[in-house]
Amino acid sequence: MPKNIKLFIFFMTLMFLLTSCAKAQNTDTLKVDENISSSLTYDYRLKLNYAEQFAVDYYDGGYALITISDGSRFLIIPHNMPIPDDLDDGIITIEQPVNNIYLAASAVMDMFCSLDALDTILLSGIKKEGWVIEEAKKAMEAGEISYAGKYNAPDYEKILASDCNLAIESTMIFHSPEVKEKLESFGIPVFVDFSSYEKHPLGRTEWVKLYGVLLGKEDIADKAFAMQKTELDNIISEENTGKTVAFFYITSNETANVRKSGDYVPRMIELAGGSYIFSDLGDNTNASSTVNMQMEEFYANAKDADYLIYNSTIDGGVNSIDELLAKSSLLKDFKAIKEDNVFCTTKNLYQDSMKLGTFIADIHTMLTSEDSIDETFHYMFKLQ
Repeated sequence: MPKNIKLFIFFMTLMFLLTSCAKAQNTDTLKVDENISSSLTYDYRLKLNYAEQFAVDYYDGGYALITISDGSRFLIIPHNMPIPDDLDDGIITIEQPVNNIYLAASAVMDMFCSLDALDTILLSGIKKEGWVIEEAKKAMEAGEISYAGKYNAPDYEKILASDCNLAIESTMIFHSPEVKEKLESFGIPVFVDFSSYEKHPLGRTEWVKLYGVLLGKEDIADKAFAMQKTELDNIISEENTGKTVAFFYITSNETANVRKSGDYVPRMIELAGGSYIFSDLGDNTNASSTVNMQMEEFYANAKDADYLIYNSTIDGGVNSIDELLAKSSLLKDFKAIKEDNVFCTTKNLYQDSMKLGTFIADIHTMLTSEDSIDETFHYMFKLQ
C-alpha cells in the first residue's frame, strides 16, 4: 500500500476516534426525548447516583430507551411486544430476550456475572487465558462461551453462524470503525460501552443498571450496585488521612507506568481518604489513562510517598519487596519501602468492574490500619 494512502487511513481513523471521544463527554445528548414515537407514552427516567455517560427512559408497556453520551440510542423491546413503526431516525431496536451475545468489552463480563446472566453470552472477544474472572474461564472451558476473534479481527463467519443478536464492544472499537460497520451491515446491533469514561469510579460500576435494563434484570442490578455503594458509604464521611499514595508498575523497558491524575484510580485513592502523589500529571489530549516515566523522574516525584501500590494488571505483579527491588534498585530509597508500606494488587482489578467499592475500602484499610499485615484485603496484599 502506498505510503500516502497509509497516512490518510491513519489520520481518518484518528479523527474518528477523537470525535467519538469528544461526543462521549458531551452529556447534552442525554436530554429526555418524550416523543420518540406516536405509539409510545413517556413514563420516567431511571435514577442514577454517579453514572453520567448513559441514561434510561421508560415508556408505557415496558419499553426502555437507552441513550449513550456519544448520541447512540437503543430501544429495548419487551418480549412479545411490537416494534413501533414510526421511531425517530437513528434509534436501534433490541428485542428481548437478549442472548447469543458477542462480548468484546472485558469490563462488562463481571457485570453479567453479577446479574446471573452469563448464559446470554455465547461468544467472547477474549481468549480463555485472557480472563481473570473464573466464571468466564469455566464457561469457555465447558464450551458454553466460544472465542470468536479479537475486537478488531472478529470471526464474522462464526458470529453469523451463531445467530448473534448483539455485539458489546469497548471504545477500542473506534480504532477499527470498519469492524463496527461490518457487524451492523449484517443486522447485528453494536453497543459500545463507555463506562471507562465515567468520572466517578462507581459511575463505572453503575453501568450494571444499564445491562440490567437490557436483560430485564433491573432488580438484580440495583442490588449488585447497592452493595458497592454501601462499601463506599461506610468510609466516605471520614476525614482525609493526609497520606500519599503512588500507584504504578515497572514496564519491560524499565520505566514506571503511572496513572494520570484525572484517572479513576487516583479518584479511588482520594475517596479512600488518601492523596495521589501525582497531583497534576497528564493532560486530556489523548485517551490514554497512563504515562510512562523514566525511573529517575519517578524517583524524584514519588520517593516520599507514604504508600506504594504495585499494579499487577499488566505484568503479573510481584510477590515480595525483594522482587520489586529487583525491577529497580532506585526503589530501595523510597519512604514506603523503608517504612514497610508496600502493597500489590491482585490481577483482577480492571476486569472486576463490580468490585470497585470493595477496592476503595481496601485502600482505606491500608491507610488507616496500624498493622496492615493482620488485616483482610480483597484486591491487594502487603509485600514482605
